[in-house]
Amino acid sequence: MEKKLGLTTLTALVLSSMLGAGIFSLPQNMAEVASPAALLIGWGITGTGILFLAFALLILTRIRPDLDGGIFTYAKEGFGELMGFCSAWGYWVCAVVANLSYLVIVFAALSFFTDTPDRIIFGEGNTWQAILGASALLWIVHGLILRGVQTAALINLIATLAKLIPLALFIILGITLFNLDTFKIDFTGINLGKPVWEQVKSTMLITLWVFIGIEGAVVVSGRAKRKADVGRATVLAVLMALSVYLLVTLLSLGVVPRAELAEMRNPSMSGIMVLMMGPLGEIIIAAGLIISVCAAYLSWTIMAAEVPFLAAQHGAFPHAFIYQNHKGAPSSSLWFTNGTIQLSLLLIWLTGSNYSTLLIIASEMILIPYFLVGAFLLKEAIRRKNIKLGLVAAGASLYGLWLIYASGLENLFMSIVLYVPGILVFFYARRVATHKKKPLNTTERTIIIMLFILLAPALWMTLK
Repeated sequence: MEKKLGLTTLTALVLSSMLGAGIFSLPQNMAEVASPAALLIGWGITGTGILFLAFALLILTRIRPDLDGGIFTYAKEGFGELMGFCSAWGYWVCAVVANLSYLVIVFAALSFFTDTPDRIIFGEGNTWQAILGASALLWIVHGLILRGVQTAALINLIATLAKLIPLALFIILGITLFNLDTFKIDFTGINLGKPVWEQVKSTMLITLWVFIGIEGAVVVSGRAKRKADVGRATVLAVLMALSVYLLVTLLSLGVVPRAELAEMRNPSMSGIMVLMMGPLGEIIIAAGLIISVCAAYLSWTIMAAEVPFLAAQHGAFPHAFIYQNHKGAPSSSLWFTNGTIQLSLLLIWLTGSNYSTLLIIASEMILIPYFLVGAFLLKEAIRRKNIKLGLVAAGASLYGLWLIYASGLENLFMSIVLYVPGILVFFYARRVATHKKKPLNTTERTIIIMLFILLAPALWMTLK
């Protein structure tokens, strides 16, 4: 019999999926596009928005406990079969790309120990040696999850505690060595050549990326011991992650001037750590990154496999994904997900794509699923005539709309290229469904037609 997940394990699952690879590159990623002033505003917007989203998820787990399929079922219940599928598909693609990014960066981190200027072995995680190593890690984790989600979640809990140690050391040293004068150098980013508000927009996909995974407990809510723990785990993990992100980003700018930090090689926390404590710092951060990424990869593999499994239960994905093994693991969905990742690893090698490219794709694909969470709560608040619910829902929805706007037209077109293949899966799932489906309404048919019309310009803009 499958064991259920408790509050501590659920919190670790969410925290681990957020505190993955992103935090170790966050100082350079942010310094490259924004000044200290813009970062303070950007984190203010993100912190407020992500807390609205966390509380929206908390509230939905309490007022709609019948919807235990996470953000997919919220979209389906609120906006129909097509939007439910798009939410599930977008989330699944995001999870696949997130896992790819983790596999890439773990071997990029290993290059600190193996590579020299004259001999590149792992490089940026996209050499043939890195792809072989990533493939081995992929199937090791695959076998671990087939032993049961509870076993994998317990290992993730241990790894999450382990990766907090180097982060805590970095924060302590950063507080000790923080220099306000260094922090205030080019405070508004005149040298960046763009106004503060444009700098703030540039930080949005980065700040969203490091919070992707906020819905982890909701995705596996069907495996929780107590429904109430799902929302609590989400809010606890978000507060912990937000505190760590703020400290790491802002303290880094007080140790290294922004312009210098922007030029650092990623994972940039490693270079800062060397400045703070010498060569040993590079080893500590590289080791912390490897542990962190492996834990986050484990979390995201659980969530990536869960989505087609849950969607199949509701008829949105083909029925083949509904099967579980004797340990309760969603085996057919896991094989499909990891098979897709394996093929994508080969594409990474052929195209030379790196972590930064994958970061943008994953962040873009999660925008619609996150927006639909707030929109569904807003619909529930209106139906129940509850002003308090409405305020939380409005905050979460506005944050979702702001993210879509801030992502930019080019990234939105890229997401269309990835959503259109999903529509073909949607039609196939409807055709092979075991029970008769309702005909698509006019709005759903219009959305599908528009997606196919926009595919050509989207491909042109993506490939140019």
